[in-house]
Amino acid sequence: MSKHGRILVAMSGGIDSSLAAVLLHEQGYEVIGMTMKTWDYASSGGSKKETGCCSLDSINDARTVAVELGFPHYILDIRNEFGDYVIDHFTGEYLEGRTPNPCVLCNTHIKWDALLRRADRLECEFIATGHYANVRQENERFIVSKGIDTWKDQSYVLWGVSQESLARTQLPLGHLRKTEIREMAKERGFMDLVNKSESYEICFVPDNDYRGFLKRRMPELESQVMGGNYIMQDGTKVGTHEGYPFYTIGQRKGLGIALGYPVFVTEIRKETNEVVLGRDKDLERDGMVVSKLNLQKYARIEAPLETVTKVRYKHDGSPATIIQEADDRIQVLFHEPVSAIAPGQAAVFYEGDDVVGGGWISKSFRQ
Repeated sequence: MSKHGRILVAMSGGIDSSLAAVLLHEQGYEVIGMTMKTWDYASSGGSKKETGCCSLDSINDARTVAVELGFPHYILDIRNEFGDYVIDHFTGEYLEGRTPNPCVLCNTHIKWDALLRRADRLECEFIATGHYANVRQENERFIVSKGIDTWKDQSYVLWGVSQESLARTQLPLGHLRKTEIREMAKERGFMDLVNKSESYEICFVPDNDYRGFLKRRMPELESQVMGGNYIMQDGTKVGTHEGYPFYTIGQRKGLGIALGYPVFVTEIRKETNEVVLGRDKDLERDGMVVSKLNLQKYARIEAPLETVTKVRYKHDGSPATIIQEADDRIQVLFHEPVSAIAPGQAAVFYEGDDVVGGGWISKSFRQ
């Protein structure tokens, strides 16, 4: 009988999830490893060699750790549900002129649900992942907070995990730094993991070319949207573009236009197939509306709350007052203007290190 009970660990084959499983095993848990196959690289049509969490090498790396430590390892094929939900949402958001965040969607709506369903079948009380974040219970609420490694902190991508799921979630790396994880792997002889390069691309866009992915996914798209106008803030036409789905708010490179000074995409107009360009200052916004909420620290924001709000994963966060206007809508008022707020991205509200909650940016505005 194990010391702490049975736990199902999501193992991508990388160093972080592998060490999460190793540490839990050493703590006395009865570990079961599971690698989720979310995407078939052959069907992406990209040019890059298969790498990352869904590759055969990664599956074998995860299994090697399990075999060496003597715990079971399974492969869970969730390609159908992943494709139907995450990839359809990804393409649909670009067609709406928004910028999607598929990794957040996958974490909160696919991986956690898939893990918990399989955990129930395997009679596991808990699930665990290799995310650099922490989770705790306070005042009958389960709260995600930042990991101590500020560079690796992944609390942003966990804002959408439900209370029911967090109640059964363990994040063993939240109190550790990446340098410590590497040393632990070396000490235990897992040199293949130490030397393994990390992948930062979207798993189903391995060549990091989302334009190419959209064109391969929807061959008819290019002919339908090509030839729209670039316009300036005052409506002046300055050129033509490849089609509004192929651009994102804040984009500067790859515009294929030279005006003698730097310009950025400041707005995408789906209805007229127009991409609005402007200078850096034209990207600034005073606030935004966030919908499709998931609150963690509080069941509801009863009064205006001072937070630090992140508008994308690598954003440092900006001081803001948030006001919950309805069950599924929060207005965010920034203390100072914030640049390049992209509808479709996730906004996450922090109180200190704690995730208050988050949602999807529906629009931004100037006051």
